[in-house]
Amino acid sequence: MARRTTSSSTGSSPGPRNRTPQPLPRRRRTFGDFLKAFFAFVALVVLVVGVPGALAVMVGWPLPHGVPSLDWLQQEITVGTFVHVLTVVVWLAWAQFTACVLVEVKAALSGVGMPGHVPGSGPSQLLARQLVAALLLVGATAASLTPGLSQLGHSMEGNQKGTVAAAQQTPGGLFGQQQEQAAADTAAAIAEQAAHAASHADSGSTAKQGDTKYYRIQPPEGRHHDSLWEIAQRHLGDGRRYKEIYQLNKDRTQPDGSKLSEASLIRPGWILEMPGDAHGGELVEMPDEAPKVSEQVQQQIHDYAKTGDHQQGGGSQQGGSGTQQGGDRDTAHIHVPQQRPSSDQAGSDQGSGNQQHEQAGSEESGFSFGLPEALVGAPLLAAGLLGALGRRRRQALWQSALGAVGGRRGMEPPVPTGSAADAQDALLVGADPEGVRLLDLSLRGLAAALAAESRPLPTVYAAWLSGNGDLHLQLAQPAGKPPAPWQLGQDQTFWMLARTDAERYEDVDTAAPYPGLVSLGAMDDSRLLLNLESVPGIVSLSGSESDRAGVFASVAAELATNGWSDRMTITLVGFGQDLTPLAPNRLRHLDDIEALVETMEAETRQRRGALGAAGHDSVLTGRTGPAQHTRWAPHLVLLAAEPSGEDAVKLAELAADASRLGIGYLVGTESGDLPGAAWEMEITSQGKLLAPLLGLELDAQLLPVAQQRAVVELFVEADPERESTNASAPPFLVDVSEQGRPAVYARLVGPYEIIGLETPDGERSPLLHEALALLLLHREGVHPRVLSSALWPRGVTDDVRDALVERLRDWLGNDPDGTPRLGTDTTGRLTLAKSVVSDLDVLRSLYHEATQGKGVNSRAVRGRLLTDALVLVRGPLLADRPQGRYGWLTHEIIDAQLPLLVADIGLALSAFHLEKDRAEKAIEALNAALGSAPGDERLWNELLRATHATGDSERLKRLAADLVARSGARGLPPRTEALLDELLPTWRSGVAAVG
Repeated sequence: MARRTTSSSTGSSPGPRNRTPQPLPRRRRTFGDFLKAFFAFVALVVLVVGVPGALAVMVGWPLPHGVPSLDWLQQEITVGTFVHVLTVVVWLAWAQFTACVLVEVKAALSGVGMPGHVPGSGPSQLLARQLVAALLLVGATAASLTPGLSQLGHSMEGNQKGTVAAAQQTPGGLFGQQQEQAAADTAAAIAEQAAHAASHADSGSTAKQGDTKYYRIQPPEGRHHDSLWEIAQRHLGDGRRYKEIYQLNKDRTQPDGSKLSEASLIRPGWILEMPGDAHGGELVEMPDEAPKVSEQVQQQIHDYAKTGDHQQGGGSQQGGSGTQQGGDRDTAHIHVPQQRPSSDQAGSDQGSGNQQHEQAGSEESGFSFGLPEALVGAPLLAAGLLGALGRRRRQALWQSALGAVGGRRGMEPPVPTGSAADAQDALLVGADPEGVRLLDLSLRGLAAALAAESRPLPTVYAAWLSGNGDLHLQLAQPAGKPPAPWQLGQDQTFWMLARTDAERYEDVDTAAPYPGLVSLGAMDDSRLLLNLESVPGIVSLSGSESDRAGVFASVAAELATNGWSDRMTITLVGFGQDLTPLAPNRLRHLDDIEALVETMEAETRQRRGALGAAGHDSVLTGRTGPAQHTRWAPHLVLLAAEPSGEDAVKLAELAADASRLGIGYLVGTESGDLPGAAWEMEITSQGKLLAPLLGLELDAQLLPVAQQRAVVELFVEADPERESTNASAPPFLVDVSEQGRPAVYARLVGPYEIIGLETPDGERSPLLHEALALLLLHREGVHPRVLSSALWPRGVTDDVRDALVERLRDWLGNDPDGTPRLGTDTTGRLTLAKSVVSDLDVLRSLYHEATQGKGVNSRAVRGRLLTDALVLVRGPLLADRPQGRYGWLTHEIIDAQLPLLVADIGLALSAFHLEKDRAEKAIEALNAALGSAPGDERLWNELLRATHATGDSERLKRLAADLVARSGARGLPPRTEALLDELLPTWRSGVAAVG
């Protein structure tokens, strides 16, 4: 299968290298090879040149020289007529075959992409392919004189280092050389070596463990090139053992003077030392070489063998298990970006995800501390889901406040239970909202800086988020020097932004430049995001159906909720119908591939036309232009069901130009052999995401079915249109009578105060206060891991967390019956006793009693309860919280709940007073509520009515003028304008006079 490749420097020097081709010993060709090539050449000349020449000489022009008349159709059909008709058919067949030859020659010489499919060609293109391959069988020997071309398919101009070299210096070496699938078997081995090895195989002898063996990389056979993966597959029985071969030969000087520095970069004629258990007819054993091997090759092997111990430091101890060879030395193949030793923060900025992941593995069994690790270990996905869930819940609150849904006004959404509760806790533990924020700011800042310099956005294949928070963008090709504060990475194809520089970015009004980035997995402490819309073709994912489902669900969920995208369309086929509640505006589900092909054909035509009309060559140039906010949003297709052969060809044709149009395809396949696949990945049952030809071996990011259902349940429960009868009561009711005085009373609404406890001494006091506030806001209980991630977002060890819990337990003390006020429920969650109460609990309970309890049947009780509730409001929640703490409040919706609750209390108390024509009391209640909910339109409208009830028109005019001034350029809301027209028809002129 053809893939796009780029050349690369193999040297370690940062400067340009000498690319002069070095002649290598050629592989000997047999007489049969030359005979096949000769006949192929003759056949091509005859078919391409001889056929049209013969037709022109013997038949001439077969068509009429002028426009035929009606009489021409009535003439007698002669032999000449038949000859001319057949001539036209032959001319058409010749044109089709010639097109096939040109397509195959172009693909063979360039090594880029699959050969284009000539419509209706069928056997003609197959014949052309065989003839071209036979001809190039001999020509490949000459190609070996130019390693950059023969190995990579094409080279970059000048002395630029290519994408491949850069890729191997980052985690995963993502875009290393992408080897092509062989259309024929690997080139025949050197005859003498083959005969020698075959004789040993026939006699039943096996290589002894520890024997030194060598393999000489073969010249390309047609369009097939050797790769370490295929060599390991043939001679070690497992392609994944390619790392052993790499480690044995890394940085050793080859016969042409170059060195093996990237596992995906090997050249014809190079010699490779093999593990002792290698087998096969292409190997040469040392020191007893096959006697018929040329002296030149023997000398090269001898010279190469001498460099082993010196270069490898004892690396000649070969063989054994692949695990042993590929363990600690894997970092030689995958170069992680060097951490900057600039500050202490670099060591502590590992992020909560890694620390918490380590902590998760050490949880002991005393309680059910386990959480869905798939969500805990996916910080960007968890942050996106948590942010989208919060927005969904706020929308439900606001709609309920406006009366869209009855019975939920001012109250909390339903408290999740069971697997949904575990999923929510896992999101809270795993989420990295700060990382998402910095990623979004960095990408938009880069786009704005490039636009200011009138430079286009470079094509980005992937992004790596390193452990210390640095961001590395991997470009498709060098794009010059990046704008400050971005820097060049270890190669021209890498742009890097340090976390400290990203933190200085501010919001900019520009479109998201790379919305198609999505997390695939992690390697060590670095996380890979692949840009699906930039792939030059289809990304295929092989593996079992259940394993693929976890990857597809994770990709879909993150694309639907991530924080670094504006708008996009995500089409799901073959899965994901139940995922649409995550983002109904982004996700859509199609029933079958036929509907997908029809949809994408229309979409592709539309986007090509739009780009042409706008004068853009790709969506990237459009995103930095004047129309950046109105078009060029990506369309990403996730096809989990394996397409048929015909459908696969159609998708391949659509995907050929997809990267330019902002369309990406991720397609599942059982076999891994998918036409048009530019990048191939495999998901294993152990959760590893493999792409050996890309140099990837990641811990895959998955969303298994059980966690998928739990997450969807959270979103369904928070649906603004979903009516719930259980949400009308607060989750924790307290006794608001004199007998219900609590033992510990915390005031959270306004400045934070605690009554009933002594203030802890020392520096631990703020931490204990914050832990208590978190528990008071979650009366249903707090998972210990949620508590630790909230208080220590960068991670903490279990012993430190447990010590804090014990201090908190000692501080709160026990109830009179000896029961600790800080307990643990059956699920291991930390819970507070009923004797520990906050003013927020009291506020909710008073409002509930006034509107749904005792106050319903007693006007006097209702008025007293509402008045007592409003007195509790002293300002915003935790008004004096120290800077840098309580960051977990960003995950909460209490900032939306509290103003709505206070507004509901103020409105209810205002209505209570207006029933008795006490307008001044109503105004006093409304003004008190506005102190905590200044943006609630309902309070302002009710204040207008109460002021109108006083009969003071001047006071009403001043209030109207104040409202207009507050509204600014946006103007008054329509309902407020309509109310003013009713209460004060001359308000517009009056406001102008007051102004």
